[in-house]
Amino acid sequence: MAANLVFAAEAPTLEDPSGFFGVLANAAEWFIGLFQAGGEVFLGLVTGIIPLLVVLLTAVNALIRLIGPEKIDKLGEYAARPGLVWYPVRYLVLPVLSVFFLTNPMAYTMGRFLPERYKPAFYDSAVSFVHPITGLFPHANPGELFVYLGIAAGITTLGGNLGDLAIRYLLVGMVVILIRGIVTEFITARMMARRTVTEGASA
Repeated sequence: MAANLVFAAEAPTLEDPSGFFGVLANAAEWFIGLFQAGGEVFLGLVTGIIPLLVVLLTAVNALIRLIGPEKIDKLGEYAARPGLVWYPVRYLVLPVLSVFFLTNPMAYTMGRFLPERYKPAFYDSAVSFVHPITGLFPHANPGELFVYLGIAAGITTLGGNLGDLAIRYLLVGMVVILIRGIVTEFITARMMARRTVTEGASA
């Protein structure tokens, strides 16, 4: 036993490299650590959000089949009608359903049913809704889920309720897209009228 103690006492100890080699060693550790952290995040996604997204996408596709794609397309044709009464349909109902059913970026294709003067406003509404919907329905925009998760992380740290956050996020988003759609339609109409006047004067 005494011999073992002597051997342990005489065992050489390695010191961390210093100077140029120390910098290289630290850089190598940082480089590997970066990929290790990425692997941990990926593992968390595989065991957490990815199965949820797969199930949600499957459910939404089944719902589309049950409702019938032609009925969803019909809504786009109704939204193309002029008049104030169709504003909520065009810039609230249609964008919300488009983003929910078709997800980002396919949701923008619903604008094909609208006249040219409404397309910029519809796009503005739809593209503004791809983040507010992720709190309750992450399948709609999984590629940019980090936007909502960043907000949720702060609320979780403060001890807030994520369900309440998701609902408020969704409702505020719906109000904002309606306002943006109406304002953008007004701006588009003014710009198209100005272009018509300019082309008439040059002719």
